[in-house]
Amino acid sequence: MGRVAAVCISEKKGTQKQDVGRAEFVADWGIRGDAHAGKWHRQVSLLSLDRVEEFRARGAQVEAGAFGENLLVDGFDFKTLPVGSRFRCGQVELEMTQVGKQCHAHCAIYHQVGDCIMPREGVFARVLHGGTISVGDELILLKEGGET
Repeated sequence: MGRVAAVCISEKKGTQKQDVGRAEFVADWGIRGDAHAGKWHRQVSLLSLDRVEEFRARGAQVEAGAFGENLLVDGFDFKTLPVGSRFRCGQVELEMTQVGKQCHAHCAIYHQVGDCIMPREGVFARVLHGGTISVGDELILLKEGGET
């Protein structure tokens, strides 16, 4: 079980996301108003709060959304879970589709601190069932990928 620490969106790709506190998740689309929403496998990005806190402990001045994550969650180490894992938060159901991503150009965080955690620590998901997620909501692991 985890707890949502931030719900972040950006209106344009390539810009830092901002914590909006609450957002509408649309089935097979992503988050309403987020530039990365669409009919593809990376509709929503998730990042573990613990990993951001470790990064901050190394001297980084980063806010929620700095790594491009939509959901910053306390209580899960997402990268250790297999693709296909499913989560529920209220009515919203997410299915993890990818762990990490290739960065083609170093982001502003990388230039500031010399590293970026999203390519290693972030995961991506598609929205199976829509609804609203707010800061403070509980995120539950329904099943790990690969299970029948």
